[in-house]
Amino acid sequence: MRVVIQRVTEAQVTIEGRIFSKIGKGLCIFFGVKTDDKEEELDWLARKIVNLRIFSDEEGKMNKSVLDIKGEIMIISQFTLYASTKKGNRPSFINAEKPQRAEEIYKKFIENIESRIGSSVKSGVFGEDMKIKLENDGPVTILMDTDIKW
Repeated sequence: MRVVIQRVTEAQVTIEGRIFSKIGKGLCIFFGVKTDDKEEELDWLARKIVNLRIFSDEEGKMNKSVLDIKGEIMIISQFTLYASTKKGNRPSFINAEKPQRAEEIYKKFIENIESRIGSSVKSGVFGEDMKIKLENDGPVTILMDTDIKW
């Protein structure tokens, strides 16, 4: 699995011209699933994300997690995180998981995060054309991949 985590002051998802969901200060997470990803990796990924200390403390140092600040979380499915641009100019998505399994893992990821933060997570709609508006705070953007645990 691969995620792009953005620290935001606000984010919202619009579908067919209507706001579907929105959050204030917290994390906007773009989530992609690769064909051979294992569900067992969800725990590692969810634990790392909710405990990432990327919010400022009283001294202005990134020392607090989304849990510490009682921030909100929005998770958006994004198969394009597995785009391959190795050949030609048109991306290939051959490494992205098939929609049915990817959606199952996406939903389990949301449930896992919700159980860790003790509140509901905002999201988009899997497979829909969504417009995402966000204000990146910092900017702070973190990439994580379960295949490369830096």
